[in-house]
Amino acid sequence: MGDGGQDINANPLKGDVHDGDQELERALDQWLLWDQNPKTKAEIEKLHHDGKKKELRDRLCYRMTFGTAGLRSSMGAGFSCINDLTIIQSTQGLLKYLERCFSDLQQRGIVIGYDTRGQEKSRCSSMRLAQLTAAVFLGKEIPVYLFSTYVPTPFVPYAVRQLHVAAGVMITASHNPKEDNGYKVYWENGAQLGAPHDKRILQCIEENLEPWQESWNGNLSDVSPLRQDPLNGISALYMEDLKKLCFHRELNSKTPVKFVHTSFHGVGHDYVQAAFKAFGFAPPIPVPEQKDPDPEFSTVKCPNPEEGECVLVLAIKLAEKEGARVVLATDPDADRLAVAEEQEDGRWKVFSGNELGALLGWWMFSCWRSEHPNLSDVKNVYMLATTVSSKVLQALAVHEGFHFEETLPGFKWIGNRIDELLQSGKEVLFAFEESIGFMCGTLTFDKDGVSAAVVVAEMAAYLETRNLTIVQQLNNIYRTYGHHISRTSYFKCYDPATIKKIFERLRNYETESQYPCLCGSFEILHIRDVTTGFDNSQPNNKSMLPVSRSSQMITFTFLNGCVSTLRASGTEPKIKYYAEFCAPPGQSDTAHLEEELNRLIDALVKHFLEPEKNSLIARV
Repeated sequence: MGDGGQDINANPLKGDVHDGDQELERALDQWLLWDQNPKTKAEIEKLHHDGKKKELRDRLCYRMTFGTAGLRSSMGAGFSCINDLTIIQSTQGLLKYLERCFSDLQQRGIVIGYDTRGQEKSRCSSMRLAQLTAAVFLGKEIPVYLFSTYVPTPFVPYAVRQLHVAAGVMITASHNPKEDNGYKVYWENGAQLGAPHDKRILQCIEENLEPWQESWNGNLSDVSPLRQDPLNGISALYMEDLKKLCFHRELNSKTPVKFVHTSFHGVGHDYVQAAFKAFGFAPPIPVPEQKDPDPEFSTVKCPNPEEGECVLVLAIKLAEKEGARVVLATDPDADRLAVAEEQEDGRWKVFSGNELGALLGWWMFSCWRSEHPNLSDVKNVYMLATTVSSKVLQALAVHEGFHFEETLPGFKWIGNRIDELLQSGKEVLFAFEESIGFMCGTLTFDKDGVSAAVVVAEMAAYLETRNLTIVQQLNNIYRTYGHHISRTSYFKCYDPATIKKIFERLRNYETESQYPCLCGSFEILHIRDVTTGFDNSQPNNKSMLPVSRSSQMITFTFLNGCVSTLRASGTEPKIKYYAEFCAPPGQSDTAHLEEELNRLIDALVKHFLEPEKNSLIARV
């Protein structure tokens, strides 16, 4: 199979493939021989009959690669898509690799979860893909813990650690469009797998493409004695462990603050309800049109709460009707959380991921401090964030005396680093990424919208007793630790060659191997390029962060103090940009900082991204 180039995006990319028809003919023969799903097989047969050679090549001459969230693509026919056959192939490769790594795989087994996605035209659903994943392992007499119904994504890494299995698989595309699905793999430590496992598993997949005898037996999980359902046990353990993050149970039970929760047609409703019960709260008010699973996500333009108020219309409308001041929104697989609060003037404030990171970081440290009066204990405490997220936790760390670390984007980096810290006896209170992903405590080594939702609720209930709103407390944090004004947005780009061209131009800006010195009128002080490992803020010009040649990401530090990053998304066809001004404590003139930040972003877009020239599609 042709690879299609570097993993700029977890979705398969449409780049150069080998010329000639032999590769396509071989791929076509393999598909028609191996695929036992009548709908996807018929789809490829029709494309062949109609002479759609380019579409056949796009579908059959590429394979998916591991991005920041595992394998992810659109559902449909072809080796570049998520479907029965590619999930079987991926699982066969995973099994072979696990056999190499774990001599006791047949005793330990694997855990498998899934969300509520589905597509009728390809007969492809998360549940069916999970059953086929299970069939591959069960067919080789390896125990499988397969959840009997849909679960939040964080339940899988939680179960991996609780059940001491070798690995976990979650079938989900999280907040992606309804056409997509994905295959997320967790290692034995409960963190998403990264290098070198990802490349080695891809090699094992290539070596085990032909389906094994039992791999198509989707009913095997219903009859095999090696299959167990971990649902009740893991749910009970999770909710009990969640109570470790509860510090004000009595206050929660009496709070006048009312909450509305939307699960965005996904998995979150039952689990957020249970989490509120675990914390002593009255149940949050569900948005009736969105509380039950719906793979069409029929009431939102996209199932991503990160898009803000435009996708929270029903939740805000219900909150106003019910007199609820706070809206909590979990994305379809309940690993992300958005929060909105009604203001005194009746308008609603939707918090950014960076603002929620500041609030939750402050809250988790405050709760920890209340139970650890010994000042020396703080030297063992850590918080983490991705390098494209706000530096606000760094400001907290400097002021309060704990440690702060940055990682590359993606919770696979955060989760694995947290595992290392815990093994060395450190205590990790909180970690986050700006794309509304939060990890409160170390319940899981991945972002968790369920725990974050109830922790935010407890924080809001506590602030109410101090006559403070969430927004007012955010401003208090900024006054104490310094204002952190950030902007994050994106352009869509479906052509990987264009993405590569944009970043290569920045590496050879005016002359070969020369980065830009200016962005418009803004002078650049330092540049870090994790794709190449370059960082001229370091004495040896080498980045302290790991080199990630399969992704595109360049960070610019400007003379005026702004830090900005351009990055190709690891889960969607987007070029993202991030920019932040970090003011020292006591500086209250934020209007000037905002104006300066906006001017810099305009320059960044105009001079570095060139959206018109590169046919980039602006965020609506």
